Amino acid sequence: MPAGMKPLEKFLKKQTTALTRAGGFVGGGADKASGGTGASRRRASLSRVVPFFRETSPESGQPREVFSPDSEDPPSWPSAPGPGGGLVTVPPSSSSSANGSSGSGSGDVRSPSLSSDEQSSEASLITESGGGGGGGGGGGGGTPLPPDTPDNLTFALLDSAAGKRSGVCTETLLDDFMLTHPIFLAADRFQQVLLQQFSLETEGDGGGREAEGERTEGEGEGAMDGAERKQAVLNVAFRYLDTYRELLQEEGERSNSFPKELYLCAVQELSRYPELVEDVLKLQRWTEILHTPSDEEKESKKKQVRPLFRHFRRIDACLQPREAFRGSDEIFCRVYTPDHSYVTIRSRLSCRVGEILALVREKLQYSEDQPVLPGNLVLVAVTSAGEKAVFRPSDEAVFTTLGVNTHLFACEPTELDSLLPLPEEIHWTPGDSKLHDMSAEEVANQLVVFDWELFSCVHEVEFVCYVFHGEQSRWRPLNLELVLQRCSEVQHWVATEILQCQSLPKRVQLLRKFIKIAALCKQQQDLLSFLAVVLGLDNPAVSRLRLTWEGLPGKFRKQFQQFEGVADPSRNHKSYRDLITSLRPPLIPFTPLLLKDLTFLHESCKTFHGELVNFEKMHKVADMVRIIRRYRSSQLAMDTETSPSHLQTKAYVRQLQVIDNQNLLFDMSCKLEPKDT
Repeated sequence: MPAGMKPLEKFLKKQTTALTRAGGFVGGGADKASGGTGASRRRASLSRVVPFFRETSPESGQPREVFSPDSEDPPSWPSAPGPGGGLVTVPPSSSSSANGSSGSGSGDVRSPSLSSDEQSSEASLITESGGGGGGGGGGGGGTPLPPDTPDNLTFALLDSAAGKRSGVCTETLLDDFMLTHPIFLAADRFQQVLLQQFSLETEGDGGGREAEGERTEGEGEGAMDGAERKQAVLNVAFRYLDTYRELLQEEGERSNSFPKELYLCAVQELSRYPELVEDVLKLQRWTEILHTPSDEEKESKKKQVRPLFRHFRRIDACLQPREAFRGSDEIFCRVYTPDHSYVTIRSRLSCRVGEILALVREKLQYSEDQPVLPGNLVLVAVTSAGEKAVFRPSDEAVFTTLGVNTHLFACEPTELDSLLPLPEEIHWTPGDSKLHDMSAEEVANQLVVFDWELFSCVHEVEFVCYVFHGEQSRWRPLNLELVLQRCSEVQHWVATEILQCQSLPKRVQLLRKFIKIAALCKQQQDLLSFLAVVLGLDNPAVSRLRLTWEGLPGKFRKQFQQFEGVADPSRNHKSYRDLITSLRPPLIPFTPLLLKDLTFLHESCKTFHGELVNFEKMHKVADMVRIIRRYRSSQLAMDTETSPSHLQTKAYVRQLQVIDNQNLLFDMSCKLEPKDT
């Protein structure tokens, strides 16, 4: 029988409660992460895949201090090894997390200090980024820019775009800046600086910065003339629009005003700078792209519902290829009342809780089952285990933050304690699984295809926004949260199917089939479902089934032990990292570990010292995003078969019915094989 991996109850110290973006579960502690209200309300999607994040004890000593607070000189940003294998700055505050105790039962998980082996395995991730698009070649060198103020970094970017900075890789710098600027420079301010620099009238050199008192030492040579500056601004603007195109389209008029204003400024300059004519025409096309939705987009908006995993499953909808979610997409959702009756509302995915409650009140007003209109309503997320999280009226986009079997309840504050999970979430019915009639090959193929669709929908900037909450979460990581939800769902699906099976021989057959599915997912380079299945089999409620595991042929037990080795988190997940660096695109990574690495980098070094941005940190963050870009640099071949059995398997895989209540799963396990057997 394999040794069960004891799951941590939470992922990081600052993610100790589910749905913390909503203020945490009732009775949970408040998050004290720095970075404003956005950073202080981390989402809990990552904590739902916690078994992978058991950590070993720290192997290295005290972290170094960054600088002396009393020093009059600018900080030199001393560095220590970080999750990319490069140099990142470690603040004094990290000592508490780096040396905190770990343990399989503790929720206080440190950001570990890396041993030399861990550093080398992490470094392989960054060096691999050279194969990705967009400046991967900058991964091994020093930072393209020294610490500076956000505005001065923008000026340096323009210098580089105009070829006025020697020794700087323009492509790498552009990519670094575009991927990470929401962390240190709001988009509105960035757009404002670009417009000012384009319109600036100067005589002589410096792009107008001397007049503003912004010029920094060493930048006096090779100053831009008017035409060079304007073309540099346009080149940077085009890169910005290209990187954030889908997100800017989503924001509508607020963001569309930037290319419009820049276009109008450029048109006025055509008489003086005729060489800008091509760029002006390109700007005009951008204003049309961001202003006028395409026919496909118009048709997409007409769709009545965008199905999430747990809301109004429809066979016709789930069989369609997955498309990226945007905040303006409308979904149907059930909102329950304390007596478990419900109202169905149609809502934008990004709408605020206050709007949801207004829709609920309107529905209840005309409900025959609700003779008295309730007073002050609150929106509550209730898990299948009975945990509750109360949302604030200002919270947005709460639908994608829900757990696998978490439901929304609307009630008065006095009714909060009386809320209970839905009956179907706390009871289970034994029975044979549909999985017995499906081939492992077909199920694995459908898992891979669906995972690829979900992973392809995630905008690369969502990874940065998820961890750093730049601009107070201006862009919501909706699609990334659904990938994390899927990972959790697959884990619980494995445990649910095995524990619902009453027959020991059939249970052994299911165990064999899941191990085969994991092997096929690994073979097809879908590490998300591969590890999710392995972690599902390592669920304590499954791993304790001694009779079931003893019935497994030795070949399968040996194979599963190898899979457990890949999931082993020791030495900073070295086995997994060695595996993924040996693969070539397309591949689907275990997304939670990507976020863990980004979180480590974020928490182990400061973003600012005073007004100066640690651009070395931004460079390392961008390197990690380029790794993700590389994973998707080739397209996965998608299936086109339409036979009835094929469609049946496809619908099954995309509509998994699971139990995510660990207490209930353990009770089911004990009924199958009591403790004294």
